[in-house]
Amino acid sequence: MIETYRGVVYPYQLDHMDHMNVQWYTSRFDEGTWHLFAAAGLTSEYFEKNNMGMAALEQTTKYKAELVAGNLIVVKSEILEVRDKTIRFFHSMENAETGIEAATSELVAAHLDRSLRKSCSLPDEVREMCMGLMRETA
Repeated sequence: MIETYRGVVYPYQLDHMDHMNVQWYTSRFDEGTWHLFAAAGLTSEYFEKNNMGMAALEQTTKYKAELVAGNLIVVKSEILEVRDKTIRFFHSMENAETGIEAATSELVAAHLDRSLRKSCSLPDEVREMCMGLMRETA
């Protein structure tokens, strides 16, 4: 897995139970997603130049341990599967100090043409980069 996010839990991110609220887990996984996509060639420059985008189709998040204010967190990610128009990938969030896994999230995202608002095939070079990342993290 490759590191795609590193940060800290702030007091304003806590819920009424004094744990990091679920919206912040999702936010951290989202930020990690963009780093993972960039490693596969799906950069902001690529999206702007080609008028393409990515859209989440499915997300399954599992909460395993609580995080509180001051906890340092790290997200590590890997690509699980590449198809013609979609990428399936996985994130693991852990407490950076203890190594305890706090949450995981598995997602499927589609490559889309922003003008047509339809999914479209991933470029061959992106599929190849995804396959390379899969080999590296296997």
